Amino acid sequence: MQVLSPQQKIWRTTLLIPKGKVATYGQVADLAGLPGRARLVGKALGAGPKDLQVPWYRVLRSTGQLAFVSGSVQSKKQIGYLQQENVVVLNNRVKLNIFQWQPDLGELLWKLKF
Repeated sequence: MQVLSPQQKIWRTTLLIPKGKVATYGQVADLAGLPGRARLVGKALGAGPKDLQVPWYRVLRSTGQLAFVSGSVQSKKQIGYLQQENVVVLNNRVKLNIFQWQPDLGELLWKLKF
């Protein structure tokens, strides 16, 4: 069995977030088996290999807010990606009660293998 680094676990978990859904940094950390490591998620997403095409833009703060400053180049890029997937972004924030990914039992058992 291959031993994955914390970054690899984060990338694999983020790749499972479906189009049109978002997750929080803490949620990704928990699902990756790294509870309490939300900051590590941000660092790992920033260092993700380009060829893996990790959908970093689907990961938000616990409030649904984008991590980038409103109006910045990065926030505009993230908003554009989310809007392409029909995720509504208002005032640099996404309504988690509508768009947050809630993996079902099958996803937890069969896709999140760490």
